[in-house]
Amino acid sequence: MTQSEKIAKYEEIVPQIEALVSGVEYGISSLANIAAVIHRNMNFFWTGFYVVDGDFLLLGPFQGDAACIRIPKGKGVCGSAWAQGNTIVVKDVEEFPGHIACSSLSKSEIVVPVFSNSGNITAVLDIDSDTLATFDDVDKKYLEKIVETLKGYERFV
Repeated sequence: MTQSEKIAKYEEIVPQIEALVSGVEYGISSLANIAAVIHRNMNFFWTGFYVVDGDFLLLGPFQGDAACIRIPKGKGVCGSAWAQGNTIVVKDVEEFPGHIACSSLSKSEIVVPVFSNSGNITAVLDIDSDTLATFDDVDKKYLEKIVETLKGYERFV
């Protein structure tokens, strides 16, 4: 997919996601719909959420192959993005220290923290690709905009 095609896809799905989560009280439903829309439209290998529960991230709604169920804070890409409080883009997962390999088919990854209105991280959006260097600043920009729609949820578990 070219950069312009990628931008066009994101420009198409952002308003769709905003409409899907608007006024929804049950946060897990919003996570499920967001994962489904991103996965179907962007054709990623794995798209889903891990939700904060104490000192762990627990597997939430996702699209793709079976995944790791529980990730400690600070471990792997997901736990690191949570601990650092910022988006992490990994061009080659084999080069990320402590990468947790839920699937050997995953080659690159992006993880975006989900913040509540009070500033707490409540979840992370985790997306994997089966090709190297899939994710870039375009993905970062649009995925951060997508997770902004989840600010109204103070917790998911």
